[in-house]
This record gives sequence, structure tokens and C-alpha cells, in this order.
Amino acid sequence: MTTISTSTGAFFDKSRTDMKSLRGQAETLQTQLSTTQKLSRSSDNPVAASRLRALSRQETLSQIDTANANRANADLTLADGAMSDIADTIIRAQELATQAASSTLTAEQRGAVATELDQVHAALFGLANTRDSNGHALFGGESTGDAYKLDAAGNAAYVGSASSEDLPLGEGQSVTRSMTGPQFLTFTDRNGIQSDVMATVKALSDALKAGTTPTVGANDALASLQTGLDTLSTGQTVVGTRLAWIELTGERRIDRGELRSAEQTDLGATDIASTMARLQETLTVLEASQAGFAKLSSLSLFNQLR
Repeated sequence: MTTISTSTGAFFDKSRTDMKSLRGQAETLQTQLSTTQKLSRSSDNPVAASRLRALSRQETLSQIDTANANRANADLTLADGAMSDIADTIIRAQELATQAASSTLTAEQRGAVATELDQVHAALFGLANTRDSNGHALFGGESTGDAYKLDAAGNAAYVGSASSEDLPLGEGQSVTRSMTGPQFLTFTDRNGIQSDVMATVKALSDALKAGTTPTVGANDALASLQTGLDTLSTGQTVVGTRLAWIELTGERRIDRGELRSAEQTDLGATDIASTMARLQETLTVLEASQAGFAKLSSLSLFNQLR
């Protein structure tokens, strides 16, 4: 009798354990289907969970790099546009200097040229103080105010910082988001004197107004303006190269993101088809186990002795 009791108890315990295990498997599979994730907690697969956390951190850093790239791209695009406008303005200044170099101009005509040169100077000053995507000085380095200010004599003086901000693009790569004004507006003239485009334009205007050797001043200004235009062209090339670099790193970031997404899917995402098949199989086995347990538990030795 004791043997029968012990065997019966063991049968019931094993049956309950088996069915509980099957129900747990079914619930786990149903959770994976509803959340589309294989892992509900790290202990399910510590190695995979650790890798998924690392991939998640990489994704967060990639988003930061993308934001930096977008900002640098916006600022460099603004810089490229402003520098193109500055180039057009310098070309107009060259045309006016060519007119002023003519010895046939009357004093009144030279005065008119000087007036337009003042307008050119004002236009250059405004372009040099162009704002970036955050409303700060585009060509003022890391300065938040204007890049240039006018002194009491009307001369434009640079008041920004020495360099522009570097923005990280990921994998140890970075890009400078703009250029400072002196990097493309300041140059050394043929006399070895450092000057800039705005100073050249103002000096020519002042010479025309004063009437002191305007022809010589105009010829000197022409040479200086050409040097300034060449310096500006070099700056535009630098900006274009940086824009191309941002595009290249962006393509690489997209490729890495696709690889990262594929690995995340492989490690953590639920395979819907196979999981549904396993769930159906588990439910079938559970149903069969419950039916078998009900049938066997209803049997009794006394029924066989009748």
C-alpha cells in the first residue's frame, strides 16, 4: 500500500511539474510574440543581453554624431553661400576699382564710385557677420556675438575667437563647422603688408573722396582685391572639402547602422514564424499532457479487481 501511495504521489508531482514547465514555455513564447523580443530579462541570455546593450549605446552615440554632422553641414552650407556672395561683392569692387583707375574720370564721377564702394563695404561687413544655424556668428569662431565690429573711423575689426568649433563625427573623426573671417578675408598684399578685403575697399573709397593719387590707389586696390579673391577661393575649397567629408562619414555611419540593426535583429528580435510554430507545438503537447493526465488519474486498481 505504501508503494502504491508513493508511486501515485510521484506520478502526480511529475505530471504537475511537466505541465507547469509546458505552460511556462507557452507563456514565454507568447510574450516573445507580443513584444517581438527574444529576451525579457538579461538572465535569459547574459551574453546576448550584454551585446545588445553595447549595440544600444553605439546607436545612441551614432544619433549624437548624426546631429553633429547635420549641424556642421548646415553651417558649412551657409558658409559656402555667404562666401559665394562675398566673391560676387569683391568682383563688383574690382569693377569699381577698374573704373576708378581711369584717368579720365571727373571728381564727381570718382565721388559716385566712392559712394558705391561704401555700399560694397557695408555689404561685405554684413556678409562677414552672417549668422549660423544657432544664430551665432558664422565666421566668428566660437564667439556668440558679431564676428566684426566697426571702430570709430569706420574700419572693420575682427572680434571673434581664433578658431571655429570642431564637431565629432564618430570613430575619432571630426570636422570644423565653419571658418573664421580672417582665414579667408585676410591676406598679404604685394608689398608684404597684411590687409583684408574690407580694409582695401575702404582705403580705395577714402582715396577717391580725398582725391589723392586715386589712379595709383585704384591700381593697388585691384591687385589687393585679386589676392583677396584668390584667398577667398581657397577658403571655399576648404569648405567644399569639409562638406564632402561629412557626406562620406555619413555614408559610413549609415552602413554601420545597417550592420548594427541586423545584429540587433539577429540577437534580440523574435522570429515570428518559428516562434508561432513552437508555440503551437507546445500548446499541442500541453493539451495532450493534460488529457493524458486526466485519463490516467481516473484509473484505479480497484477498478481492475472488480
